[in-house]
Amino acid sequence: MIWKAIASAAAALALATPVLAQDKPAAAKVSLTRLDCGTVRVNRLNAFSDTQAYPGQSRDLTVGCYLIRHGDQLMLWDLGLPSALKGAAFTATGDMSASVNRTLVEQLAELGITPGDIDVVGISHFHFDHIAQLPDFPGAKLYIGKHDWDLLTQNPPPAFVNPTPFTHWISGGGKVEPVARDQDIFGDGSVVMLDMPGHTPGHHSLLVKLAGMGPVLLTGDQAHFQENYDSDGVPTFNTNRADTLASFGRFKALAKNLKATVIIQHEPRDVGKLPAFPKAAE
Repeated sequence: MIWKAIASAAAALALATPVLAQDKPAAAKVSLTRLDCGTVRVNRLNAFSDTQAYPGQSRDLTVGCYLIRHGDQLMLWDLGLPSALKGAAFTATGDMSASVNRTLVEQLAELGITPGDIDVVGISHFHFDHIAQLPDFPGAKLYIGKHDWDLLTQNPPPAFVNPTPFTHWISGGGKVEPVARDQDIFGDGSVVMLDMPGHTPGHHSLLVKLAGMGPVLLTGDQAHFQENYDSDGVPTFNTNRADTLASFGRFKALAKNLKATVIIQHEPRDVGKLPAFPKAAE
């Protein structure tokens, strides 16, 4: 009986002993590179406030896309404006106009990356300035909010949704994973899609944890510019006001608790928070 007790105690101790560091798999190196996906000139900024906060104002908004390296895997977050807008002139008529300087494929080529090298594409939501260059990456697995995916695949889709860039995935030609809540993309907590509905039903933001810079929160379109972020501003075209405000509460609490760098993807003043292309934050 004594020997059995000793054996049981030894087994329990073995289970409780931490695994030595050298026995653990090495953490994948993660880096984050900002890609320039164009500029949107907003002629009627008041559309970005359902409380009429910006009467008579206009503003240029950047369109940020992002390359995430996770070990030997490559991910793109948001796919920008249409390549057909390369060199397009801005106009003072209408609500907005847009232009692109360089396509995603062109910028990735400068980094020695081909479209076929991209393993994963993540979409914050289905608006035109976040999805247009998606067809250039047919071999990538697509992650998108489930409620957005449901609208894209509805027959017929709502008039405010353009499923064309998703045709390859809708038809079954590419892998897709609709994200219902949060989604840990690589399974180690370093890159996580965060459920932030309101701008669209399936809108998501992205958390990227970097060894040197620390946590980075990419807004998607939770906010479009700093004043909009500071005031919890709700654009007139958001799908749900209450959800937007709840998502602001969650996003800001995460930013505070994680001591994260917040990058508003459309805010020109936030471009400098990451190294200038082709350098990456690590």
